Amino acid sequence: MEAAGIVAEYNPFHGGHAFHIAETRRRLGGCAVVAVMSGNWVQRGECAVLDKWTRTRAALEGGVDLVLELPTPWAVSSAESFARGAVELLAASGVVTCLSFGSECGEADRLRQVADCLDSPRYPDALRRFLEEGAPFALCRQRAAEELLGPELAGLLACPNNNLGVEYLRALNALGSGIRPVTVRRAGAGHDGGGHPDYPSASFLRGEVLSGRVPADNPASLVYGERWMLAVLRAMDEEDFAALPDCGEGLSRRIYRAVRRGRTLEEVYGLAKTKRYAHARIRRAALWAALGLRAADRPDRPPYLRVLGATGQGRALLREMKTRAALPVITKPAHGRGVPLLELEARCTDLYQLCRETPGPCGLEWTTNPVML
Repeated sequence: MEAAGIVAEYNPFHGGHAFHIAETRRRLGGCAVVAVMSGNWVQRGECAVLDKWTRTRAALEGGVDLVLELPTPWAVSSAESFARGAVELLAASGVVTCLSFGSECGEADRLRQVADCLDSPRYPDALRRFLEEGAPFALCRQRAAEELLGPELAGLLACPNNNLGVEYLRALNALGSGIRPVTVRRAGAGHDGGGHPDYPSASFLRGEVLSGRVPADNPASLVYGERWMLAVLRAMDEEDFAALPDCGEGLSRRIYRAVRRGRTLEEVYGLAKTKRYAHARIRRAALWAALGLRAADRPDRPPYLRVLGATGQGRALLREMKTRAALPVITKPAHGRGVPLLELEARCTDLYQLCRETPGPCGLEWTTNPVML
């Protein structure tokens, strides 16, 4: 049976995600679905509103067959690193034949043209010229693509899910993978949009959860963990910030100075932000710092496939993976003891517990089994 891979955060899982899964199955004729999902920390530089095991259960009940974890050093990264880590895990599974992702344009061929442009030898020089003007990276990239492709195709990069789709395609190209891409046009509210009767945005639902209008068991927010984060950030010196990824070009100094002045995380982010440094980049850097992560903590590629949950069909895929996977498959918490990246993941999970409405205990990484339905 064909297996489709999906890269997701499911923060939280909602009707749009269920639509994407169902549409993927419809197009591929009843395939299995493997999701690579961020754990307790997500790409926007925040904690997930619900823990990874709760979100795994929702994904399995919503149509996913097997959930694999995207380790935190990739989950809390730029779009390029986020996509590369996730696609490498799907390729390493040995069972995924297709990558399905949502996009605003819904046309994989057009996104592939943009991906090929960004991988072309002409692109770096075009990008460099715009970066020298001091504009944000995302804008410079779009301008460079426009110079090479024209405004219509380059304009696709202005939409966040198109942008991620382009990075998935670039990752497949870099790996030389035979996994074929399929894209499903997004339904309902847009990224960071509002409510919708069938497909509200994840940001809208997070607000509903944290306000109590949508019931949830012990949700998480950086509002609850703010003093912990500020305490860690204030104890760091400028050299510590320089050891973080994506903190070159003077950003480490800006964050250090902002931390010395800011009384809240939002004040720190606002003080560090400039036209050149995007808000999300600053949030991710601050979170890496607070979690005690450094650039060296992200290996060249993920070293294992960690199972968060599976259905009956997912367990059949796991049996296939035993002989076909290119990386070790970890299905039991005890098997992760002594693995450096999983030891780091355990620390990140312990710190996540400080961001919950009612703080949780340490050690859940070693005592919580995968969700099996």
